[in-house]
Amino acid sequence: MYDKLYTKAVITYSRLGIFLKFVTFFCTLSAFITFCCLIDKAHIDYDRIITLVLFTGAIFLEIYAIIVLLSSSWAMLWLSKHKNWKMDLLYKSILCFQRCFKLSHTKRWSNLMSQFNLISFCLKDEPVKCIKIQKFLRIYQFFEKSYYQHTETVPCKLKELIFKQLREKSRVAKDIKACKKLCAHRGDRVLHKWKCHSIDWSAEVEFDQSLLLWHIATDLCYYSDVTANSSCAELQNCQISKLLSNYMLYLLVMCPFMLPNGIGQIRFEDTCAEASELLQERKYISERNQVCKVILRVNTDVLPSEVKGDRSKSVLFDARRLAKSLDSLETEKNWSKEEKWEMISHVWVEMLCHAASQCRGLHHAKQLSRGGELLTHVWLLMAHLGITEQFQISQGHARAKLILS
Repeated sequence: MYDKLYTKAVITYSRLGIFLKFVTFFCTLSAFITFCCLIDKAHIDYDRIITLVLFTGAIFLEIYAIIVLLSSSWAMLWLSKHKNWKMDLLYKSILCFQRCFKLSHTKRWSNLMSQFNLISFCLKDEPVKCIKIQKFLRIYQFFEKSYYQHTETVPCKLKELIFKQLREKSRVAKDIKACKKLCAHRGDRVLHKWKCHSIDWSAEVEFDQSLLLWHIATDLCYYSDVTANSSCAELQNCQISKLLSNYMLYLLVMCPFMLPNGIGQIRFEDTCAEASELLQERKYISERNQVCKVILRVNTDVLPSEVKGDRSKSVLFDARRLAKSLDSLETEKNWSKEEKWEMISHVWVEMLCHAASQCRGLHHAKQLSRGGELLTHVWLLMAHLGITEQFQISQGHARAKLILS
């Protein structure tokens, strides 16, 4: 997709492009041979040596270009479609060559997902170089959010979980109506499946509000569990939940155009303002787990909306209510921590899938020029499995779908 949108691959890998590539190679080679035949070998000066070096360099560049052409994904796909012993031999030879020399151009994606944490951003726990100069020049506010953004490798277990959840949904997506219903779910389907009716409200609000609620609640639950038992940090679903939570907030803060329309930026700023006010009253706080302890101590018997009204869009203390409800599931339903985190990870995967289905193809394509997003991979996988509203064939009720055993 990147090649088609941002490179000359459509021309390069066409018959005309391949023909022109070989023409330029043989023209360069023939010019080099002609030059070698015509020069007087008894009187070689510096000009002729430089010309020979330039010709040699040009020929090596042409050979390298042909190697790149043959070892590209386009060429490998074409060879895999033509089943005969010659093509198979060439395919295996190129594959072996790629593995031996570890060609960088064969790498398709960085396999990274960006992370952004609200509590870390409010705590300002990342050291910033020349911060005083930046503030003096009034440029700090333009780069502030990027200082608290980092990347993590997408773990295989996360990919497996996403694929497993989407494969399960694909079995239900039998028509357009079912597809629209599946794409509309953003955590509520998981809560209903796990019979967590006491926290249904967290998935019934606007998507950006729900995202912020679950992000903060995931952080509060994580630090609460890790403080009580450090081995909780090693739980697979706990790690996946943290990664997805921080990734979804990164999208809300840095790439809001990839999420459904809403007032996510306003909610984020108001929540940060309320958290910063809480921290200013307690200047001794310097670590995230201390922030989480303070938030968890706040009494929310009275709904925050009744206390502050609707002027502030902060969700900080609503998230505290959600975190307490999640922790209470261990006693109410006699769940283990693994079960709780499994449910939380499934909610995050469903929110990720909802965001992917709602993002326009234009925005997915735009992010390809910046390295691509996990969200785009999920979007393409959903389309491949037939779970999408954007690619449908309603005439004749025919739907293209990948059948998985």
